[in-house]
Amino acid sequence: MRVLVAEDEEILAELIATGLRRAGFAVDTVYSGDAALAYLGLHDYDVVVLDRDLPRVHGDDVARKLVADQSRTRILMLTASSSMEERVKGLDLGADDYLGKPFEFPELVSRVRALRRRSSRALQPTLERRGVRLDTVSRTALRDGKALDLSVKELTVLQILLEADGKAVTTQQLLERAWDAGTDPFAGVVRVCVGALGVKLGEPALIRPVDLDGGGYVL
Repeated sequence: MRVLVAEDEEILAELIATGLRRAGFAVDTVYSGDAALAYLGLHDYDVVVLDRDLPRVHGDDVARKLVADQSRTRILMLTASSSMEERVKGLDLGADDYLGKPFEFPELVSRVRALRRRSSRALQPTLERRGVRLDTVSRTALRDGKALDLSVKELTVLQILLEADGKAVTTQQLLERAWDAGTDPFAGVVRVCVGALGVKLGEPALIRPVDLDGGGYVL
């Protein structure tokens, strides 16, 4: 759900982030190793797309830090070198996967999704509850067999609610897992998105608000 892109080529970093957002991920971007470590210390990321040759703090050292901290964040390491020796070095450092530049973008998205499924918060290929069925691979949703026309963000929120399996999800948890770090927490984006999702799910209503500190929802 939540991805950090750490890439010093800013244009490439933003292209990667844009594509991953279209695929349904919440994405933050940083351009140096020290910034990557700062963001990784503040937010709970599923995957970090980590350029190996980052300035100030090398990508290798970022990977070592994650491994030393026993972080659940999966590492997809990027490098301009695709030699076998470089791949071995990267994997030995603790990277979960390795991708050489240049790469085909659909492959990067597929690898990020695969790493997300291997995270400690394991992703099931199909989620189902109360007649709602979500295919997390094709990113399609049905209610009682009827296709739902959901936006990328609505699909992401629905996935988080389904993964909770009947337990309440706080507004803060939704904000942290479905939106990037630049989102204004007071802008009401979660309330608006959940409201639109509820309308599209139809009747009888499936999502109800719960009285938690800061608010929340349950499906």
